[in-house]
Amino acid sequence: MPEFISVTFPNESTELAPIPGAPIDPEYLVRYARSLDDFGYNYTLVPYGSSSFDPFTIGATILSVTKNIKVIIALRPNTLYPTVAAKALSTLDQLSRGRVVVHFIAGGSDAEQAKEGDFLTKDQRYGRLEEYIKILRRAWKSDEPFDWEGEYYQFKQFSNQVRPTNGDIPVSVGGSSDEAYRIGGSLADIFGLWGEPLKETKQQIDRIYAESDKAGRPESDRPRIWVTFRPIIAETDDLAWAKAHATLDALSTHRANGQGKVPANAPPPENVGSQRLLDIAARGEIQDRALWYPTVTATNARGASTALVGSPKTITDSLIDYVDLGADLISVRGYDNLHDAIDYGRFVLPRVRQVLKEREDGTSA
Repeated sequence: MPEFISVTFPNESTELAPIPGAPIDPEYLVRYARSLDDFGYNYTLVPYGSSSFDPFTIGATILSVTKNIKVIIALRPNTLYPTVAAKALSTLDQLSRGRVVVHFIAGGSDAEQAKEGDFLTKDQRYGRLEEYIKILRRAWKSDEPFDWEGEYYQFKQFSNQVRPTNGDIPVSVGGSSDEAYRIGGSLADIFGLWGEPLKETKQQIDRIYAESDKAGRPESDRPRIWVTFRPIIAETDDLAWAKAHATLDALSTHRANGQGKVPANAPPPENVGSQRLLDIAARGEIQDRALWYPTVTATNARGASTALVGSPKTITDSLIDYVDLGADLISVRGYDNLHDAIDYGRFVLPRVRQVLKEREDGTSA
């Protein structure tokens, strides 16, 4: 049975109605987190940006007001020394009784990395990430102090007395480059992909599994696959498409007016994942059942940007296509953040689970 991921936001600012410089709204954050918990989401991602709020603090707040949902802390290796990260993540994990996952961002933009003093090349950033994950794993499991003499980190006799609740914390890696596949396939518990057509997604999953096999991991220990979409949902398919075009108009208008996250004159993205999305978008607006790409071009493929458009049934059928392909975790994030999360929780998550349960029980029509 797949698990579902959302993204938690600390205020009412959205891509459709941006509020520049909006501060944290504690009441809104608590309402958002509890809504995800109440509607049966399994995880929520706390994103990272060089100019945005601290994910550890937001994550701790979410965990303190919820009962079941797990928090995925987005972490860039350049922002926190690995021995410090090992203790910080374990502390949060103990406080939440084992509800923490860490998602690593190697860094897809030289300019974004430079804002916080990171001037490594892309290949170097992936090399650092590989070393970082190995240090965390050892810190979480080692009973004795240990030294580290690597290319990017060196220390002597580090001893960690702050252990994860269940002995380990799941590590997630994402990306679409050869190095991302290699490091994620060999070391990650979860591998994150953006929403691409079924054919391309299958090719990526095969690459990840091949790297896992090459690293000597048994089939049962392969990374779990996480795929992300931006569903645009309405009562009927026709209403959903009308809503989709209104969403596209708003995204395009904000970008043209300089209010969007990506300015109209932004250069082409450096990361392979965004380049892939733009290449697919150039082939046509709609792929497979309802995978819609104009939202990709309207945002210059910034982050997860592929939409699924349709009624609850259409969205459900589309998501199950990816489950059948091998997706273990499905991330659904809307454009009207809180209201979309509630709609998915009411009309999509239970339907996906019901269809798969009926199929498992042999009772589906």
